Amino acid sequence: MILGWTLWTFPHDTLPDEVIGRDRLLTNVMLYWLTGTAGSAAYVGYASAGWGGPESSSGVPTGVIMFAHDVGIRRLAATDNNITTWTDIPERGGHFPAMEEPGTLAADIRDFFRSLPL
Repeated sequence: MILGWTLWTFPHDTLPDEVIGRDRLLTNVMLYWLTGTAGSAAYVGYASAGWGGPESSSGVPTGVIMFAHDVGIRRLAATDNNITTWTDIPERGGHFPAMEEPGTLAADIRDFFRSLPL
């Protein structure tokens, strides 16, 4: 299990519990383990042949934040969504921004909603 977290956290040469913190890492893992939801949470990644979103944009304003190591695909996201803000953070963060970079993520979400018309 640690190998999976190591591949998805940033930097890769640091153990996940040093990036996220052991208590936070174990709390997250236990939430999935005790509720039996790890499989269903991961299912979308394995089962969706049409990965990449809808065929046409809904027009809904969308904000994206991309950290140093994440699996987002900008080309598909930009085609299928009405992206109004896109933030790149190339020097830090991984696939788990709420655990790795919570302050940066929260600030970006606030900025996105502030940018929307009332």
